[in-house]
Amino acid sequence: MAMPELATLSTDGPIAQLRLNRPDSRNALSIELIQALRDRVAELRGNSDITVVVLTGQGPSFCAGMDLKQVQAGGDTPEMLLRSLAEFTLELRALEAVVLASVNGAAIGGGCGLACICDVAITHADAKLGFPEVDLGLCPAVVAPWVVKRIGAGRARALLLRGGLISGRDAADIALVDQCADTRDAFESLTESTARRLAEGGPQALRATKSLLNEIDGSNDAELLLRGAALSASVIAGEEAQTALRARFGDR
Repeated sequence: MAMPELATLSTDGPIAQLRLNRPDSRNALSIELIQALRDRVAELRGNSDITVVVLTGQGPSFCAGMDLKQVQAGGDTPEMLLRSLAEFTLELRALEAVVLASVNGAAIGGGCGLACICDVAITHADAKLGFPEVDLGLCPAVVAPWVVKRIGAGRARALLLRGGLISGRDAADIALVDQCADTRDAFESLTESTARRLAEGGPQALRATKSLLNEIDGSNDAELLLRGAALSASVIAGEEAQTALRARFGDR
């Protein structure tokens, strides 16, 4: 039996849907899933027919963050995972198309970071979002620059140092997402209407505006993100992180 694609891509006119497709693991970011996402983004790159990309998750979760089996694997695996994620964030941000995060469920750690990378993000009131890395003895260094860009340095500092999770409604209150639907049914309608509204923009104008915004806010700074990946990997390798992970999840 053929294995399902870990990331799927479909199109409807000028709108593409990029879906994380690892629902049994709540779309946790493994090296393999990140590579599949990078492959799909490569297919989108330079496709002038697509002006909007909707990023979402298969099943009830958007993305549960890093694959903890690979985080705890030891050796070079955690650093490979984090470096690949850092590179993917740059590639996703650099897409000429406007990227809409349709946060259909839990968006945790690196998963919430994915929403921050997108140009526009929406969710619903029942969703849980946030960055619990410090609770696990980890450092959210790869996603931190994107969180700062989305909600500002002061709010990002409080959110990342506090850890834990917040509701979709609270996420909208601090601009972690741009809009929050009251119900899941309303959220589906909001995703469709937002994508269609974005697609009404002139393709050349959208590309030029997004490129300028990326330049203004430093979205092209690869060195910072790669340093963050190395920092996160070094923290993961430490006894504090390993002890916290074993206490929470056991040996994997």
